[in-house]
Amino acid sequence: MGEKRIGVALARLDIKISRPHTTLQNDATFDERLKELMAENGVSTIVVGLPRGLEGQETEQTAYVKQFALDHLADYTTVFQDEALTSKLAESELAKSGVSYTKEEVDALAACFILRDYLEQHIIS
Repeated sequence: MGEKRIGVALARLDIKISRPHTTLQNDATFDERLKELMAENGVSTIVVGLPRGLEGQETEQTAYVKQFALDHLADYTTVFQDEALTSKLAESELAKSGVSYTKEEVDALAACFILRDYLEQHIIS
């Protein structure tokens, strides 16, 4: 969850797969756009990527994400998932395609990886 953009991925639990969906701007329209997205897609739980330092310690960004969740996601079932290296992995995957890509695409794909990790650890048996 970035201070400018927030990548969004969706999961289909019946086939146990996540996919990048979109990127929301972290601005005054965020709350309303999230509410619409959740209603349109029947979302019941939000998985939030939680950044940590290289040794697993909490950082200023960790505190920012936790506070953002309190301020904007309190009305939803929300869980945190470690987001270690997901942006780097997303950039690497997109670079392999040989086609130029945007920061928004990196954010959405990173969200997909965060959601996939959550599904693998908590949903998929």
